Amino acid sequence: MRISTAQFYETSATSYSKTFSDAAKTQEQVSSGIRIQTAADDPVGAARLLLLQQQQALLGQYSANMTTVNNALLQEESVLSTINEAMQRASELAIRAGGSSLSDADRTSISSELKEIEANVFGLLNSRDANGNYMFGGSKTSSPPYVRNSDGTYSYHGDQTQLSLQVSDTLHLATNDSGYSVFDQAINKARTESTLQAPAVDDGRVGVSQGLVSSVNTYNDGGFASGQPYKLTFTSATQYSITDANGKDITSETPTNGVFDSSTEGGNRIALRGVEFEIDVNLKEGDDPDTAVAGHVFSLQARPDTLTTTRGAGNPSTAQVTGSSISDAEAYRSTFPSDGAVIKFTSDSEFALYAQPYSADSKPIAKGAVAGNSLTVAGVTYELDGAPKAGDQFAVTANAHKTQNVLDTLGQLRAALDKPVTDNASEFALKQAVASGIANLASARERIDITRGSIGARGNSLEIQTQENTSLSLANKSTQSAIGNTDMSTAAIALTLQQAMLEASQLAFSRLSSLSLFNKL
Repeated sequence: MRISTAQFYETSATSYSKTFSDAAKTQEQVSSGIRIQTAADDPVGAARLLLLQQQQALLGQYSANMTTVNNALLQEESVLSTINEAMQRASELAIRAGGSSLSDADRTSISSELKEIEANVFGLLNSRDANGNYMFGGSKTSSPPYVRNSDGTYSYHGDQTQLSLQVSDTLHLATNDSGYSVFDQAINKARTESTLQAPAVDDGRVGVSQGLVSSVNTYNDGGFASGQPYKLTFTSATQYSITDANGKDITSETPTNGVFDSSTEGGNRIALRGVEFEIDVNLKEGDDPDTAVAGHVFSLQARPDTLTTTRGAGNPSTAQVTGSSISDAEAYRSTFPSDGAVIKFTSDSEFALYAQPYSADSKPIAKGAVAGNSLTVAGVTYELDGAPKAGDQFAVTANAHKTQNVLDTLGQLRAALDKPVTDNASEFALKQAVASGIANLASARERIDITRGSIGARGNSLEIQTQENTSLSLANKSTQSAIGNTDMSTAAIALTLQQAMLEASQLAFSRLSSLSLFNKL
């Protein structure tokens, strides 16, 4: 086949260009150490590299998240440790305040220190993190989670959301704990009460404490609430009987089977279905013990719910709810919403009751009309100080006394210490208040210990995941290197061959291009 001069030059240039390009690419791979310069160099390898690079970027973000989680946990642990120390000091003061040798002035001094502890804990519960966010507000990080009410109690205004960050493909770790879970869920040990039924006038000879929950499981499983109110009847100076709401004698459920001894330590206690009551006998000179004690009757029961009503800010009228009380226990238990209610007046005399949270689409669960200056709905009677108007709204929340935050515990203990002790009754009341304060402070510390344990568990998970992510990162980089980096020995051999081919191509072209028919003439 005859080849024209133009074809020869074109073919030689194309071959030379390809050989030169191959040599240049190999030279670049050797110089940079990167084998895959573009996806065209190795489509399959380039796709795998892209996935590996994405995984490496995720691991980098996970590492940053781990640092954030670790810093948040360390700061929360520090705050909780400080709160725990303050509560420990408050417990020591409460134990000291229960001593019979203290004067009113001594107790006032202790109350002053408790006031400072209360203010300190209040500030700690509204602590901010390094970014200026409130630590214990749940997802509501821009406003203080705890506020002090006008009556001296405290309310939690955060939510129950626990924020978290992703630290691996399958693991999320919480960065905070809400104040509701840490502080507001402390079990209230003082959730029961005793009421003198007979004699009609208290003679001060026999008293029964309000009671303390000694075993929550027994309290719940033993059905203390289902059998209330209990009737405690003293038959002598050493014996009593107890009947439940149905009149059934349950005295045998007490460890001492209705026998007590008010003169010995621990002998004056009644353990009933997870609750412990204390008997206080104060005989007067010349009293016959059996005659003086017999006939005293007390009612024992759980404290009724406390209702708090808040007037809507935009109400057309100036009417306020001045009082609220449970008038029908059965209707209250079956109808009143567990998360609170909203009373909305549809006219100047008619209203509707809605469950919280209330919205424009909410359906009423009860309706009624005002009778005079009061209204009754869902087993609760509300007293008004004026006439309502259409559009008025009142938010109602119920406190079942099952839990109590530490701030309210400190406030109640402080208030009890401020009251002077003038007689046996006030001394017994002080003793009960101190015992309740000590028990509830211990309950609050228990909640903090549980939370600190959870923080420790998250810290351990973080440490394990850090090691796992480090291993994944090293394996990822090693795989990327194996796929994308240049094999120097192979590349050197290829470059040498390509350079030799390039030189041979140059030499061949030079010699062939110099040939001519004139050389044969």
